[in-house]
Parts: sequence; C-alpha cells; structure tokens
Amino acid sequence: MRLSARVRFTDPQIELVHGAGGKAMRRLIEGLFLPRLTSPALAALGDTAVLEVGGLRLALTTDAFVVTPHRFPGGSIGELAVNGTVNDLAMAGARPLALVAAFILEAGLPVAALEAEVEAMARAAARAGVAVVGGDTKVVEHGQADGLYIATTGLGLVDPRAELGPARVRPGDKILVSGPIGDHGVTVLLARGELDLEADLVSDTRPLWPLVEGLLAAVGPGLRWLRDPTRGGVASALNELARDTGLGIVLWEEAVPVRPAVRGACEVLGLDPLYIACEGQFLAVVDPAVAELALRGLQALPGGAEAVLIGEVRPEPAATLVAVTAYGGARVVDMLVGDPLPRIC
Repeated sequence: MRLSARVRFTDPQIELVHGAGGKAMRRLIEGLFLPRLTSPALAALGDTAVLEVGGLRLALTTDAFVVTPHRFPGGSIGELAVNGTVNDLAMAGARPLALVAAFILEAGLPVAALEAEVEAMARAAARAGVAVVGGDTKVVEHGQADGLYIATTGLGLVDPRAELGPARVRPGDKILVSGPIGDHGVTVLLARGELDLEADLVSDTRPLWPLVEGLLAAVGPGLRWLRDPTRGGVASALNELARDTGLGIVLWEEAVPVRPAVRGACEVLGLDPLYIACEGQFLAVVDPAVAELALRGLQALPGGAEAVLIGEVRPEPAATLVAVTAYGGARVVDMLVGDPLPRIC
C-alpha cells in the first residue's frame, strides 16, 4: 500500500455507510483499526493476507455476509458465504483449501430456511472444490440478527506463478474485466420488492479460481494485480488501485460490459453501473506485452467468454480514476463515501 498521511477517525457512532466499501469505510479501517491492530500483513490493507509458513505461501481471509433478502435470483446468503470467501483467496492468486463458518442465528428462524442455506453452502463448496472443516454457531434473541448472518474464513495455497499487488503495477499496463458488471447488486435490489421495476437478471455469484488459474497458466508473471469488485463496484476497486500506486487509471467507458437490464435499472434509479457490486467477476491488470494473450486465454475458458479489455494504467493524472468516452470526453470517477445499495453481500 502506498504510504499516506495518518487518517483520523472522529465519527461519533457507526452508521451503515461505514460498511459500504467507500471512503467512510476506508476512514474507519485506516483511522481506527490499523493503528491499534498493526502488523505487516494488515498494513497491506487487502482482502487477503499472504503468510510465509514453512516455505509455503498461504493466503488467509475472512468475511461476513448480511445480505437481504437471504435468497435472490441466482443465489443466496449461503452460496455467497462460500463464493465470496474463496474469491478473496483467488484474488491473491491462491487455490482455496479449506473454509470454516460461523452462523449467527436469530431465535424464530425457521429450520427449513437454515437447512436451505446449509445445503446451498454445501453445493457451492463442492463446486469451488473446497472443504468446510469447522465452524461455530450462536443464537441471539428475536429481532437481533435479521434471521441469519454467516461469517466464513478461508485458507488457500498461493500459486507459485502468482506475484500480485499494487507494487507490481506499471504505466502502460492494461486492465481487463472477466465479464459484465453490476448483475449482483441490481438483482438483490430488485429482489427486495421495494421498487416497481422488473428485469430478467440473476446474480453472477460463482467461484473465480478456475478463471484465475487459467489466466496464470496463460501469462504467469504477466498478471500483476487482481480484485473482485464487490462493495463499491469497479469504480471503488480501481480508485483503490490508483491511490495505492499513485498512478492514473484510464477506463474506456464504452468498453465496460453492462447488460441492458442493469443499465436500464441504473438509469431509472439514478445509479452509475461502475459503482454496483459484482460477486462473480474480477478486474485484472496485466503486462501490455501479454494483454491480448491474457484476454484470449480468459475468453477460451468456461465462464470467461465475455471478458474484455477496459482500460490502462498511465503516469497521470496521479492517483486518479478517469473514464474516457469514445468521443474523447473524460470525467473523474471518484470513490463514493458509501454504497448506494447497502446489504448486498
């Protein structure tokens, strides 16, 4: 992580915005957690810590899932609890090895609903090729846990070909995305039934390691950086990259794949698809010398056919994300304070 001035966290209480993946969450982490829980791995400020143990590079990550509703087209909280965690491991270049899961259950939760989510987790774990090896269960009073929360911790083995991180990113590098953005966030929003909108959409939740492994096989060390654009979407992920490298990130706006249903819903709601969460796509920065090879390799894999190149890294404007149109217009895409769609993961 690029060094910056000490951040002070002075907010008097925690609000939803502090968990939304934007500027407010970053202030909470850097101003409250980091000064008190400092360690070399934590200072890297990624979703996954990479630890050297007995000559092996192990990846360790943890995540909590509070999505509402629990079930939505294409997925559920149980499936997200597996995919979200194995995908954080994959973004560190790690093959998932094992998961542990903690369940916070609210008194009054129907057993059938819990059983459905445990079965969804089992199916997702089998698809991802990872074992659930332990866990914990707590029950709280009615009205205190929205029915069900799940927290998962994942352990993975970093692929020897993977040398990933902001420090490896260079001017001229190309940026690709594995497929259309925003499907998950808009799907969950519409599943809440609070809006008079309909769309033929399903969440994109899926395990990403097979695509990452294929990309490593295609270009090896030419792969520089990975991130799954969950909370805060593509805009937040690339803003973090710009900040951590001090470089400019140029996004070719027309190249970014967005399904018509997602774009239409965003237009009606006044939202920018660049900020909408994905749960089954990733961004990659690759050496320009292997960019086309990386793209072809990804497109040849099951689930990677819609991958496209969407931008590049430049020396200027420093630490800034800029979206450029086909007609030469440009706009700065800043990181939001919070997320316009809370409780989507």
